Parts: sequence; structure tokens; C-alpha cells
Amino acid sequence: MASNEFVQIRWHARGGQGAKTAAGMVAEVAVAAGKNAQAAPEYGAEREGAPIKAYTRISDQPIRVHDAIYFPNVIVVLDETLLRSEDVEEGLVEDGSLLVNTKRSPAEVRQQLGLEGRTIYTIDATGIALEEIGRPIPNTVMIGALLSVTGAAEVEQIEDSIHKKFGAKLSEGMLQGNINAVRRACEEIKSE
Repeated sequence: MASNEFVQIRWHARGGQGAKTAAGMVAEVAVAAGKNAQAAPEYGAEREGAPIKAYTRISDQPIRVHDAIYFPNVIVVLDETLLRSEDVEEGLVEDGSLLVNTKRSPAEVRQQLGLEGRTIYTIDATGIALEEIGRPIPNTVMIGALLSVTGAAEVEQIEDSIHKKFGAKLSEGMLQGNINAVRRACEEIKSE
């Protein structure tokens, strides 16, 4: 992340996939790493399974804007079916990145969207979550992949945040599963 710049992240997911939690957790990890950050969800009365958006901003400088992110540097898609039903890539800056939870390759996603001039990352976050956590909730995997892409924090900072946020709520096995999922995300992400 360049000095004096925002990293603006827009999350696309379905209710219940953990996008709101992930957006907030990324902001918390960035703050712990000495950055300024904010996170906010955007949804109404939607139920579980309905499309939602969330936003995260990270900067070396104080953040004075508090609106939705219309021109993100990074777009994170937790549910690949949204690639067909939503205009998820809308506003992605020319040198931006698109990170998608899918078994498909970055080239396949690029072809589907007709997207040029951006970096596309893919990772089977749901598969990793099932193997490591035992539940198809991809948010912690996508956090690991996102922070790997942006370089906004180290893996150890993510692990610390997982312990702080979920230590009293999850079993030691579930905590370790989430940490394993984050580590795998950093290793298994693909790009083009």
C-alpha cells in the first residue's frame, strides 16, 4: 500500500456468509498494524442469502470520508453466483484487483466478465473453509487472501485478531481451523 493512499475495498456476498464480519475484522487488523481504517455494511431488511455489500477503507492518513465505496481498489466476492446476478466489478479502478471465491481460474473469471487491465485473484475459499473449519463460511479464508493481496497486515496479525475476536466464542479446534484456513489462503491464491 503506497503512502498517503487509501486502499478501498468493496465486499460482495450473500447474507450469512460473513462479509460484514470480514470487513470489520480487516479494519481491526489494519488498525493493529498501525494504519487508519474503517468498515461499514450496506444492507436493508434482506434475509440470509440476499446480496449484500460491505466496505473497508485502509490508509496511512486519517480517513475523513464515510460514504459507500464507488471506485474500489479491491473487490472481494464471497459468492461466485453474484458474478452472474450483480455488476460486482462496477467502478473497479484500472489498476485494481478482483478477488473471487471460486474453484475456477482467474482466466475463466476474466473471460466471463470481459474484464481487462485489472488483476484477478481466485481461491476456493468455501472448499478450504469446509476442510479446515467444517462449515461453508468463506470469510476468514477471504480475509487471509485479501491481506495477502494488499499487504496491509501480516498473517500473525490476522491470527491474533482471530484469537481476540473469537477466542471466547469458538472451541480451540475451531480457532485453529480458522488460522489454518488463513494460512492456506495465503498459499493457495491464484492470480492473473
